[in-house]
Amino acid sequence: MEETSVRDLPRALGNEDLTRRLAACRPAVFLDYDGVLTPIVSRPEDAVISDGMRTVVRDLASRCPVCVVTGRDRAVVQQLMGVDDLVVAGSHGFDIWTPQRGSVSDDRVARFADLVAAVTERLRTETGTIPGALVEPKRASVAVHYRLVDPADRNRIEAIVQTLLTDHHGELKVTPGKMVYELAPAINWDKGRAVLYLVDVLGLDSADTVPVYLGDDITDEDAFRALRGRGIGILVGRPDDPEMAGRNTAAEFALASVDEVERFLTTLAR
Repeated sequence: MEETSVRDLPRALGNEDLTRRLAACRPAVFLDYDGVLTPIVSRPEDAVISDGMRTVVRDLASRCPVCVVTGRDRAVVQQLMGVDDLVVAGSHGFDIWTPQRGSVSDDRVARFADLVAAVTERLRTETGTIPGALVEPKRASVAVHYRLVDPADRNRIEAIVQTLLTDHHGELKVTPGKMVYELAPAINWDKGRAVLYLVDVLGLDSADTVPVYLGDDITDEDAFRALRGRGIGILVGRPDDPEMAGRNTAAEFALASVDEVERFLTTLAR
């Protein structure tokens, strides 16, 4: 599938082609959380959505379907947002909840609960002597953040993760992100598959509906690829951001920042 250098993406704001495509159909909006609805922060618990963004998301949800697709634990992101009536796919789409049906993934989550608990405990123990390492437990996965770890010690985090993958060969997979490793059960599931599942479950596959996905991380590329030819992918981030350096993307458009996301969503909500 053709991909584009991040630096060559056209801007979404004020883009005539994008405006025409959105005017012809009802959007169904899928939003990553960190880096899209809130800026990236050093400590995950500090990523609380702003009042302005919360209002915009609520306004948009009153006009069209809105779903949050995040690497975060589902319950945690619902708490951080202060919004409990949106569809949320947590743990990279592994843990899906809808206001109408509740959890639609409890069986899948429960099947791997013991594995996730054991890996979480080992990560806590083995990274406990590394200053700045943060372990984030989730219902269906566990993340270890190293943004606050001294660069000289970051290889120790990687070594611990690799050892866990070896010890649980065939049971675990790792998803790298922005200064984070996510360890999850090794099943064929990701944000892209979660979005396609939601499009089907929520009845969003009609000709007059266009899925629009906003994301910033490598994990969001699965969703951009899944929607190519049937939806619109928008990458959030600046081309000069070191974490975007050399990156190609399956997204079609770009927004530079969370502030631009808020402006873009405001236009959709009108």
